[in-house]
Amino acid sequence: MTANVDVFWSFRSPYSYLVTPDLLRLREDFDIEVHLRPVLPIAIRTKDTLFAKDKKPARYIIMDAFRRAEFFGMKIGFPSPDPVVQNLETFEVATDQPHIFRLTGLGVEAGRRGKGVEMVYHVSHLIWGDEPGWDQGDRLAEAIARAGLDLAQMEASIAANDPMPEIEANQAALEAAGHWGVPTMVYEGEPFFGQDRIDTLRWRLKKAGLRRA
Repeated sequence: MTANVDVFWSFRSPYSYLVTPDLLRLREDFDIEVHLRPVLPIAIRTKDTLFAKDKKPARYIIMDAFRRAEFFGMKIGFPSPDPVVQNLETFEVATDQPHIFRLTGLGVEAGRRGKGVEMVYHVSHLIWGDEPGWDQGDRLAEAIARAGLDLAQMEASIAANDPMPEIEANQAALEAAGHWGVPTMVYEGEPFFGQDRIDTLRWRLKKAGLRRA
């Protein structure tokens, strides 16, 4: 029987972007289904956990993510526009959020259509790939098309079937799995947090006999 790996993932997380090639390889190398479970960024989910009084954690994450991208030979730049409208000096999050709810809903819809990993691979490369204006013109639609999906069809489905209950269920499942961050991969109830834990997950899957011949 094909095993399942849940992936809790956010469009605002640079580490979520960096893990996308590995998620594609997991499906190639192991007899598993990779179940994408998009969540809202922590800046939206739990504002009280932000680093308002100590900017060192945020600075380290940015430095390390850019370093990891260089290590992997992946392009990276500050998203323009940021998927979350936020003052990066005070960490205050704006009430009006024109991007992140739309993107997260599209991630849910892509998963419903069996193309969740493909969609976040192409869209995250657009958002984090060091070119501004990912939301301009047809760029988002074209990235989604590269995943084999149609943006207009997806948005029509979202309008008829609100993705927020599924997003909230994903966030509850992430907490129930024992973590809060992204990306977190969960296999058989065991969480593997962070892009740099893919090798540990691969080891676990191999021990379970799930390696493809």
